[in-house]
Amino acid sequence: MTAQSNILGPGDREVIATNSLKFRPYDRYGTPNPSMDWVPLNGNANEGFESFLLKMKPGAQSTPHVHTGGEEFYIIDGTFTDCDGETFSAGDYVAYRPGSRHFSTSADGCTLLVILRGQNEPIQDLL
Repeated sequence: MTAQSNILGPGDREVIATNSLKFRPYDRYGTPNPSMDWVPLNGNANEGFESFLLKMKPGAQSTPHVHTGGEEFYIIDGTFTDCDGETFSAGDYVAYRPGSRHFSTSADGCTLLVILRGQNEPIQDLL
């Protein structure tokens, strides 16, 4: 195969210039969380697959939720603390199994690349 052999078909690739995207209030659970902003990148909740960029402002806390599928994220910048007190920082990759439950905080703020399979469901008795 040579560098000139192209097997990529038209429309097989999408490139998103994330530096030019506008973050909007994080509203995956209906009511926007004022301490978090996001930009959906690929997929959607109805398809059972989503990827998005998430910014947690300093002092942010996510909604307690259960993963019906897996959730994975890569920390781009800042620090992120899970409900068990474990803190993750830029460069860490974290994966949650289906059925896991948690919420997270960020004392100083952070940016994450989030990949979801299935749905995240809010835990009503913790809201």
